[in-house]
Amino acid sequence: MASTNDLKNGMVLKLDNDQLWSVVEFQHVKPGKGPAFVRTKLKHVLSGKVVDKTFNAGTKVETANVDKRGMQFSYKDGEQFVFMDTDTYDQVFVDPKVVGSASDYLLEGFEALVAMYEGSPLYIELPASVELVVQHTEPGLQGDRSTGGTKPATLETGAEIGVPLFITTGEKIKVDTRDGSYLGRVNN
Repeated sequence: MASTNDLKNGMVLKLDNDQLWSVVEFQHVKPGKGPAFVRTKLKHVLSGKVVDKTFNAGTKVETANVDKRGMQFSYKDGEQFVFMDTDTYDQVFVDPKVVGSASDYLLEGFEALVAMYEGSPLYIELPASVELVVQHTEPGLQGDRSTGGTKPATLETGAEIGVPLFITTGEKIKVDTRDGSYLGRVNN
């Protein structure tokens, strides 16, 4: 248990029938009249739904002990993604629903944070950007600007993103894992 005065960004709370909510932001408010309160923005850990919730200052809330560990993606076993704890070498099988869109940027050996609660994986956190090789893209034609200067490219993970016309097959590029946008070339 913790008090609403102790809230921090990233803290995970157990509310509404043991559902897990992560604190995205919070603000302590002391109005001129009336008691103080805490205004929060909470994100549902499993669904990603974001809600605003207000608590009276000093109210007790139940916290969930979520363990975030750095793990290495090993391989895909059927539908399951297999991650290895880099400290203990234990393997964790993660459901594709938990991995979600992160699967577009996972290669064997990539590091990720795996959030665990009571022994089961909740979600995967990738670094803000990853470096991937362009597996295939059409050659860009000089003067072809009808698409705003981008063309589709298939990455080595199978994901497809928009890249500038000058990018060629075989080049290594940096990709933003949050929205799948092109960030730049990687110089080898």
